[in-house]
Amino acid sequence: MIGMDILQPVVVLLAWTMVMWLWMYATRIPAMNKAGIDAKNLVGGEGASLRAKLPDTVSWKADNYNHLHEAPTLFYAVAIVLAIIGQGDGLNTMLAWAYVGLRVAHSLVQATINRVIIRFALYALSSLVLMALILHAAIAVF
Repeated sequence: MIGMDILQPVVVLLAWTMVMWLWMYATRIPAMNKAGIDAKNLVGGEGASLRAKLPDTVSWKADNYNHLHEAPTLFYAVAIVLAIIGQGDGLNTMLAWAYVGLRVAHSLVQATINRVIIRFALYALSSLVLMALILHAAIAVF
């Protein structure tokens, strides 16, 4: 189908989000056990209350998982718009792959070394790519 190539990077970013979910819990549950946190008896609360009790390196994965539910939601929307209107191929697909690559790189940096300047650069670049996709959709729709 014409314009559907852009859905491949969409599915990859969706799958990557689930990889980060697995990584988050693979590190968080053992850290909670080590800290003596009894999850069975926890009532209410929020991630911030756990953050104070867990190592930063564990919280970084959860932070990134949350970040994958922020700006990428715009990516999903614009990619679907571009696919629907038949503009999800060529340059737009290349931009979508660039966006996904930058977001995966951002995840890896945040979940491991968490150097803010590197994260910021990756985030800023991915945001510029996202803006280009949104501009292309706006030009095509209006």
